[in-house]
Formats: sequence, structure tokens, C-alpha cells
Amino acid sequence: MAEEGFLSHALLSSVGVEHGFGTRNATEPEGIVRPRQVHGALVAIVKSVVPPEPFEADALATRNPGTGVGVITADCVPVLAVTAGGASVAAIHAGWRGLAEGVVEAGIVALEQLGGRKKEVRAVIGPCIGACCYEVDEPVLMALRRRFGDALDHVLTPSRPGHARLDLGQLVGTALRRSGLGDDQWGRLDGACTRCDPKRFHSYRRDGPRAGRLVHYIVARDFESKLRVSKKRAAQQG
Repeated sequence: MAEEGFLSHALLSSVGVEHGFGTRNATEPEGIVRPRQVHGALVAIVKSVVPPEPFEADALATRNPGTGVGVITADCVPVLAVTAGGASVAAIHAGWRGLAEGVVEAGIVALEQLGGRKKEVRAVIGPCIGACCYEVDEPVLMALRRRFGDALDHVLTPSRPGHARLDLGQLVGTALRRSGLGDDQWGRLDGACTRCDPKRFHSYRRDGPRAGRLVHYIVARDFESKLRVSKKRAAQQG
């Protein structure tokens, strides 16, 4: 259920929502609503296909039928989430700053507030930089420690003094669990490292300022449109 050049995941496909995790060969589908990302925890609720003006956010949620929301990354973690039936969807951009401020938890709360029960939420972590290539320093570790406490130790591998390698994707999994999602409610695409896989992914850590961006999107199901089509077919057959 993904456009050409995008990767899909069975957990989202099973709900029947169109979605895609971008590769470097993907072209952004038309009509996807994206914010200006600022590495924070602000969530925007999208109520129309064309927002009245540009806006800042790092997570988007909508239950507007047929509306697609998306985020871009170049090593950070994309998360696509949906409620049962696909009426409400969310796209989340999670770098270390957003994780420290609670962007994943905020995105899941917004999804619930649009009408989904927590036990019905499904979420998938997309391609991001791996612990193999992501070394962070003490200020980053301190910021994350304030939110995650001892749980942070499970996603770190000590490196040189004052530094450690961080598994961002696994830390997002920790945030999803803390949001109340059971292990059967979320998944991870394939664990590929964006920096290690130049054939498929852009990476800021590998390519610097000239790096491209990967786009990731999810579309709220348009039940009303499908109902109209069904009624039209029934009338034609009658």
C-alpha cells in the first residue's frame, strides 16, 4: 500500500491505510501535509488538506478523511501511527531533542484525542541511524536521562570517555511502551541504518549539509468516499 520508492509495514497495511517510509528513490506523493520541523515536541492537528498557512511542528495527526500527513528525516526516527480502522493517523519526527521533550508520547496522545482507544493504536518505527554510527556526548545523554532515567542505559553502548553510542530506534520503542502500547501494537521496519546504507537512504551524518531528505507519510482512510462509490455501483447495477 505504498507508492513506488517507499517501504511499507504489515502492521499498518493490516489496518488498510496508505502509508510509506521513504527511500532516496521516493517521490513525495501529492497533497501530503508537512510542517516545518523544529526538533521539538509540538503536535499539530490537521483539519484540512491545505493548511491556511505554514506551521511548525514535529508531529502531525488527523482524522480528516483522505488527508495524508508526513515528516522528513535524514537520520532521525520517523514514526507512523494509526488507530483501529484507520480513521485517525499520525506522523512523528523524533530526533534526540524531540525524544528528550516527549514528542513520541505527545503524538500518541493526540492520536487518542482524535477518537482512538490506546489499545487500538498501531505504530511503526521507520529507517533511522543505527547505534553503530550514532555517537553522542554528555549533554545529549543528560537531556535524555531527565526523561528516560535508568531506561536509557538499555539503549547505550559506552564508547570513549563522556560519549556513548545511542540506539535511537530502540529508544523510540521505549517511548512507545511508556505511552501505553503493548509490544504487539508497534513494530520496526527492518532496523537498517541510514548512514550504513547509501544505496537506499539519505544520511546527514554521512553526507553533511548536502544530504537529501527522506519523506514518510500516512493517509487517513476515506470511508465516506468509499461509501459513495459503493452506493454508485449499487445504483448502476440496479
